[in-house]
Amino acid sequence: FDRLRYVEIKHGRISMLAVAGYLAQEAGWRLGGDIALDGTKFADIPNGFAALSAIPQAGLIQIIAFIGFLETSVMKDITGGEFVGDFRNGYIDFGWDSFDQETKLRKRAIELNQGRAAQMGILALM
Repeated sequence: FDRLRYVEIKHGRISMLAVAGYLAQEAGWRLGGDIALDGTKFADIPNGFAALSAIPQAGLIQIIAFIGFLETSVMKDITGGEFVGDFRNGYIDFGWDSFDQETKLRKRAIELNQGRAAQMGILALM
């Protein structure tokens, strides 16, 4: 069960970022400058799956390599955390340790439910 919960939390966090990024692009917020040396601008890249064919191949390789780095080095399944999906690694706290146990459980349930909603949301946007 812990492995399934870990994967659900991880996919929920990624989906929350994906929904926020998609909505930011739809609102017209784009990075300035060029995405490639050939003069392709960030503003020229469409949203959604259409972006995969518009991004130069070298850019896609960099994205896939970065995701691979995150998977193998940063977001690996850590055992020994306070709970499943605890990626703090002893470095980042943001006041989590100051909460009582009931508040921690409530916040974790909120994150889980928002992650589930974001997974459905990004599916609908794609």
